[in-house]
Amino acid sequence: MLIRPLPRAERGTLAPLLAAYAAEMRGTLAGAAVATPEAQAALLATHPAAEVLLAELDGAPIGFAVLFDLPELVFARSCGMLDDLFVLPAARGRGIARALIAEAVAIGRRRGWSHLRWIVPEGDVGAIALYERIAERADWRSYVIRIDPAASL
Repeated sequence: MLIRPLPRAERGTLAPLLAAYAAEMRGTLAGAAVATPEAQAALLATHPAAEVLLAELDGAPIGFAVLFDLPELVFARSCGMLDDLFVLPAARGRGIARALIAEAVAIGRRRGWSHLRWIVPEGDVGAIALYERIAERADWRSYVIRIDPAASL
């Protein structure tokens, strides 16, 4: 297995993984409308702050993580935000999600991040089970103001 940063020019190749991710998230998010995989890949290719880690097995993409390097004012440093993480169902149970997170942590160490944080929908039982094993639960609650009702989670 190889974990590598995915350059912007290659992010269009994520469309098949993004289609699988969107299908899974529709179930987790109670049928919420999601963008097309092509629109998702285009956003990742053009967003100025998004970083993508790709997991490959024998040259085939099997998972990804989307990261953001953010200011963390309390400590006057940066922190990392893991916004999306996905591994194809057929590839799960092999430590790929752990490896993607470990690479994000390694990036954070090199950059001097104070921490890596992420959120997960309450309905994503499989992800929560993994996160409970490899990370500590934060003391913060997440809240949201829905600006666009069509994008509700």
